Order: sequence, then structure tokens, then C-alpha cells
Amino acid sequence: MVKKTKHRMQILHNPRCSKSRKALEILKEKNVNPEIVLYLNETPTIDDLKMILQKLNIKPEELLRKNESIYKEQFKGLTFNDDEWIKVMIENPKLIERPIVINGNKAIIARPPEKVLELL
Repeated sequence: MVKKTKHRMQILHNPRCSKSRKALEILKEKNVNPEIVLYLNETPTIDDLKMILQKLNIKPEELLRKNESIYKEQFKGLTFNDDEWIKVMIENPKLIERPIVINGNKAIIARPPEKVLELL
């Protein structure tokens, strides 16, 4: 679960993802030690995901990893409303784009990983 911390930066992290590892490495090089949220194990709640989307200022469908096989096999070409897409991502956290870095009221998808510098 994503904690609502005021001052500590968070990263929704997948250690198996090279972009996620690189974003974390960049933060640590800048002496930032973010709270690491292993979102595949600690799936965000619906409220967490809504808060993240608000901070990213994007629609739920824009947060989907559309190259994942689960998306292509089960969801490609389907139309859902925002709440339904959020539910799909909660049920299939692998579909959530990564890494997401949150700092206060702002968040970014760190692709490329150097985008994390925008939050410092």
C-alpha cells in the first residue's frame, strides 16, 4: 500500500525492471533515499491509485503497460471507464507503468529514468 507520507519521496518499484532500477540508482546518487514500494507485492488500493493518477495528472488508461502479454491477451481493444481501468490495474498490478516516483503532491513516470531529476 502506498503510504501518504508528506516529506519522504516514494518509488513504486519493480526490481526486475531495468528502468526502475536505474531511476532508483539516480535518486541514490543524488543522496535521496526514497521509500521503496514493491507494488507487485504491495498492490496499491483503489484510493492509492486514484491519488497517484491525480498527482501524475493522467487518465487511468495512460498508466497501462500496453505491451504486457496480459494486456494484449485480455484487454486490448476493450473499452472501460476510468474506474474500471483502475480496477483492472489493481487486479493485475503488472499492468501499472513503472517506475512511478512520488514527491509530495507531484509524481512522474520515470521513463526515461532521468525524469526523476524533475522531482528533486
